[in-house]
Amino acid sequence: MIEAALVPQKTAVTAKGDGLAVDVSTAAGHAFLLTLDITRIIEQESLDVSISGSADGTAWDTKPVATFPQKFYCGQYPFFLDLADQPNVKFLRAHWEVARWGRGTETPMFEFGLMLKEIPFHILSQARAEAKPFA
Repeated sequence: MIEAALVPQKTAVTAKGDGLAVDVSTAAGHAFLLTLDITRIIEQESLDVSISGSADGTAWDTKPVATFPQKFYCGQYPFFLDLADQPNVKFLRAHWEVARWGRGTETPMFEFGLMLKEIPFHILSQARAEAKPFA
């Protein structure tokens, strides 16, 4: 079972960047729980986090496989990522962009982490079987 940090906890960032590449090729169900944990911010700034996929861990797709809604506050934000329809994705990596506006320093500052946890196949298949489609 895969459990890894795409961005290590309490990573401080002041500019855009990329996290660590994580091999997800052994994931049975290709479904993951991503948890974005923002632990420190300054006022009047935003954080945009997306997840890029790659077949080989070096060339990254230009279109992200997932994008978190823009964040402005501390907190934990879960996100379900299902790669069942994207069998070519063998590696994942986080990308972030930060912005700041208003008074004071123009340099943004966020402290956050992003964890990836594989959802076990037996739990995933049971949830899919029990899920009712929206009417």
